[in-house]
Amino acid sequence: MKRLLPAVLVLTALLAGACGMGGAESIVDKDAIVIGVRSDLPSVGVRKSNGTFEGFDVDVARYIAQKLGKDYTFVPVLASDREKVLLNGKADLVLATYTISQDRKAKVLFAGPYHISYQDILVRPDEPSIRNVRDLKGRKICQVKGSNATQRVLEERKVAAEVVPVDDYAACLTALKDRRLDAITTNDVILAGLAVEDGSGLRLVNAQFNEQRTGVGMHKGDVAGCEAVNRAITTMYQDGTASKLLHKWFGKAGLNLSTIAVPQFEGCS
Repeated sequence: MKRLLPAVLVLTALLAGACGMGGAESIVDKDAIVIGVRSDLPSVGVRKSNGTFEGFDVDVARYIAQKLGKDYTFVPVLASDREKVLLNGKADLVLATYTISQDRKAKVLFAGPYHISYQDILVRPDEPSIRNVRDLKGRKICQVKGSNATQRVLEERKVAAEVVPVDDYAACLTALKDRRLDAITTNDVILAGLAVEDGSGLRLVNAQFNEQRTGVGMHKGDVAGCEAVNRAITTMYQDGTASKLLHKWFGKAGLNLSTIAVPQFEGCS
């Protein structure tokens, strides 16, 4: 029996390690990974008519996969799907304007952030009276399913805006142009992509409130994978790729891209 004890201990340790990740395999041990990206956000993540994906998050995802030396495929996710595809194992990574928050960290692990942006406000070109978040008081703003942008206005900033629920940002954009909304507020890169794609003169207010730390969603417990992704993100900034991609997708949208530096990471524990 004593001869079997070391093997039993090794097996127990291996099982304990697997349980620590919910039995999931680390991305570092996989030959191919599945990455969830947005399919509905111009310049960020959009699915083209031929089935391929393009946008800033898509390019960052592609860069990370290549630095990890992994084959990869993309799957479309919406704001309401991001935790779901990680928890049910349909995606290994999610890069989909996924803002890091404490409630989300209770469910998934975050690498990064790979980009720091701010919440901003998008208005019609003939709307001069909305200049900052306080001006949203009593105004109609859209609440996209799965997004927490309106909560940050109502609860964090204590601004009593009127919330209009919608399914996605396309519905937001239509309602804004039809004057059923007064403004759209969310991550500035999402708003910039909408404005550029629409081309009708919608403008960013440049209010810049509520820092947004956009991270890579991962399976809880994959510390080795998280550290590998963080190394890839660091290299992306050091070799100039991050600056190139930010200017490529948002340089025409009026975003302030004068300072681009490696973000301070959240940590992988």
